Amino acid sequence: MKIILSFIICSQVASTCLPPYKWETTFNDQYDCLTFGYQESLKKMEEIGREEINKHNIFVRFICSTDNQPFKSTLYTLHP
Repeated sequence: MKIILSFIICSQVASTCLPPYKWETTFNDQYDCLTFGYQESLKKMEEIGREEINKHNIFVRFICSTDNQPFKSTLYTLHP
């Protein structure tokens, strides 16, 4: 069973998230997916930059799931 990595970029200021971005490569297990997700999240934060992240309260979320676990909108919707 392959693990799929999906990234979600959100803004607390706008109370919204971009649609999930599905990573092209799949992973053999949860551990590999999670460690890669944390590394890529940090890269994305550095790419966006301190000023924009602070201005819009941006954060990066990610989910590692199997083909059998589709995304549910509640996973990437901000709640007041």
